Amino acid sequence: MATLSDVARRAGVSPATASRVINGSSKPVTDELRERVLRAVAELQYVPNAHAQLLARSHRGAVGVIVHDVSDPYFAEITRGLQRVATDQGRLLMICNSYRDPERELEYVELLRGQQVAAIILAGSGYHAPEFTRLLNGKLTAYEATGGRVAVIGRHEHSGDAVMPDNRGGARLLGQEICRLGHERVAVVAGPRVLTTTTDRLTGLREAFTEHGRQLPEHLVRYAEFDRDSGAEATAALLDAEPGLTAIAALNDSMAIGALSLLRSRGLAVPGQLSVFGFDDMPMARDVTPALTTVRLPLVEMGARAMALALDAGSPAPRVESLAAELVRRDSSGPVKGRAPY
Repeated sequence: MATLSDVARRAGVSPATASRVINGSSKPVTDELRERVLRAVAELQYVPNAHAQLLARSHRGAVGVIVHDVSDPYFAEITRGLQRVATDQGRLLMICNSYRDPERELEYVELLRGQQVAAIILAGSGYHAPEFTRLLNGKLTAYEATGGRVAVIGRHEHSGDAVMPDNRGGARLLGQEICRLGHERVAVVAGPRVLTTTTDRLTGLREAFTEHGRQLPEHLVRYAEFDRDSGAEATAALLDAEPGLTAIAALNDSMAIGALSLLRSRGLAVPGQLSVFGFDDMPMARDVTPALTTVRLPLVEMGARAMALALDAGSPAPRVESLAAELVRRDSSGPVKGRAPY
């Protein structure tokens, strides 16, 4: 069995440096040295016995969860599912809010490694940021090399256990519904451009439009933060630029509720003058007036499944669980005036 000295010798570093990388020390180590140590760990299949024993204690270990913002209803629902399984298995849940700051996510991974949590779950979207992705994967690989487990929710570049909501397929359902209702002058309130979730949802929407011989011009897409106020601001800008719109598709429910508020302030009837569509089916979607037509993702189940994967060490191969989306029709949408839906 390989020792720490073997790893250090293979990597060409001191045992102290190898130990800092493997154990997630807060002392700085250059990326080059880190990569050399991780490569040696992988080649020698090195696992520190003491840490492996700590991780094997099934009733006292903590689990670290990195979310974008637990106050966001989307992440609040996912966290419910995470907490349910963690509580059932006697685990302490450590929740870290990154507020969609990649640098903070990297810091949290290091912090959770230092705390020797049994597993790390990334519950937010991945980023279109190659350098960040490389750094994140390096840190997660170092953590896994010491026996820790990683699970992700959504599309990330990290190879491992994952729960994949069907963002693209759900957006395709949404696009098909918009076309079925006869809407041709459609604007989209999208999420942050850098997030893979935004890309996947826009892709599915565009696919549905293309299937129906329609296009989604770039000037009718506004990128915004995934929150109510940003949704209202983006909707105002779209209406000012294109006053003849008949539908607003917001790529999460919080932004859709912001759109409803803005339309109400302008005296525009929903769905009489404009239809509004959301995404996710957060609990509040059914309680606003009019109730929101949206795409339902099983948010609580997503969290529960991710936690179950993270705590189940029974499979050496990465596991990917795909969870389907479904369209939920409510009162905020209707056919274009003078057209019958098909």
